[in-house]
Amino acid sequence: MKNMLKYPLSVILLFILSAIDPACAQKKISKSADSAARVKALEIKKFQEAVEATPDSLKAHDAYIGKAGIYNPALIIQYDKWMKQYPQKANIPLAIGEAFYNREMPQAKKYLLKVTEIAPNIAKVWYMLAFDADRWGHDTQASEYMKKASIADTTDASYAYYYAETLKKHDPNLYKQKVLDIVKRFPGNERGAQGLYWLAERAVDTADKIGYFEQLHSLYPPKKSEWSNAGMQSLWGVYIITDPEKALSLATEIGNYQNWKPLRLFTENVIAERKLAANQDYRGAATLLAQVKPPRYPDISDFYSQEQASLQEKTGDVKGAYDTLVKKLAKMPIESTMAITKRYGEKLGKTNDEVQQDIQNIRAGAAVNAYPFELGLYSGKGKLGLKDLKGKVVLLTFWFPGCGPCRREFPHFQKAIDKFKGKNVEYIGINVLPEQDAYVLPFMANTKFSFIPLRGTQDFASKAYGVTGEPENFLIDQNGKIMFRNFSIDENNVHSLEMMISSLLEKRP
Repeated sequence: MKNMLKYPLSVILLFILSAIDPACAQKKISKSADSAARVKALEIKKFQEAVEATPDSLKAHDAYIGKAGIYNPALIIQYDKWMKQYPQKANIPLAIGEAFYNREMPQAKKYLLKVTEIAPNIAKVWYMLAFDADRWGHDTQASEYMKKASIADTTDASYAYYYAETLKKHDPNLYKQKVLDIVKRFPGNERGAQGLYWLAERAVDTADKIGYFEQLHSLYPPKKSEWSNAGMQSLWGVYIITDPEKALSLATEIGNYQNWKPLRLFTENVIAERKLAANQDYRGAATLLAQVKPPRYPDISDFYSQEQASLQEKTGDVKGAYDTLVKKLAKMPIESTMAITKRYGEKLGKTNDEVQQDIQNIRAGAAVNAYPFELGLYSGKGKLGLKDLKGKVVLLTFWFPGCGPCRREFPHFQKAIDKFKGKNVEYIGINVLPEQDAYVLPFMANTKFSFIPLRGTQDFASKAYGVTGEPENFLIDQNGKIMFRNFSIDENNVHSLEMMISSLLEKRP
């Protein structure tokens, strides 16, 4: 009895009643639930009356929507009623439209478009419609909407920046021009830094990449700009490969700010290691290089592995150099690393097929069985399971329509997948947010991406595949084993995905 005192008296009474008469206890619980529902309804009514007293008050609308609950079907009924009652009050559709938009819900579009009919010069509404259009897969429409936002408010750098972003796919030269214009029009604004950062990150040519990063460095101090700080880390990643002395100068300039100290220590070791190597002290150089591991970001693991292997070869340990790179290639194939590995293989008397087999053996040893999913199709009432894909290489991505990084990655996936038309390769995308289901089929139709969308949940993704955030990608072989995971693809490494798929198609049973 003493332990029961930690519970409320009402709970204790219900416990006693249930022991005497379970039916009686159930009636008590039901009555209590009805009472709570009545109290809730009265509270919602109070907030509803506040909106009706001041229908232009966005604060009153927000309070009402919060109390009623965004998933409450009565909410749409009530707002449709108010829109008929007050057809010229833009804040009514704006309130509910923005609430749906903030939760990335498809219902937002109807209400935001209604706002533009009443008040066509609200920049924020065109901005929201542009991002919503992306979720429907309407690239052109998104660009048109964002352009209207940038015209409606020419003083906001965000609208100008995001309009520029919508141009990169269809008019990359105009995109670059617009970004550079933002840098001039809004000096010191973080959107200019963001624009230069992405120009640099997306540049395939190394000289262009360095040029944009150096411009970012000169205009936006890294200790004052988050985008510049991130960009300087990427620039360091380029410098450490092309000019370690510049990498050291950059790391020394920024000092111990955030995570720059490990970058400086690594750079000092690389420079010292190369001095030892220049004096033919290869063992000393290898020992020094091993003392400081490469940073997780930026990812220079390919450079590090190649540097290690080069020193091993110079000490006469060609087998060690070969093994270092074979292990690296088993995790992620890189063309430059593959070329060096084949050269080491030749010195060991290995054919290219034998090199591939060595890589495959390591990869197979680390492979695990993929969870045998069976999920609903969006195209009908049927299901698709992993067992139905046996004998095929499967590119599997976990995504949702509101995921910007997912949408940015899809064109690169598609570019790689298109190289394997007619081959036993399947492209699957599992949507983890059922509340965004309404976006899925229009998104597929409008973008023309070829993956098969399946119905999932975040809980399923987490429990079945260990997914912690989207996008998360897997490459599964013909026997249902995960051969590659935790990779991301962009314009700089799309060929790696092609190599990954090819390696699975070509592997021996």
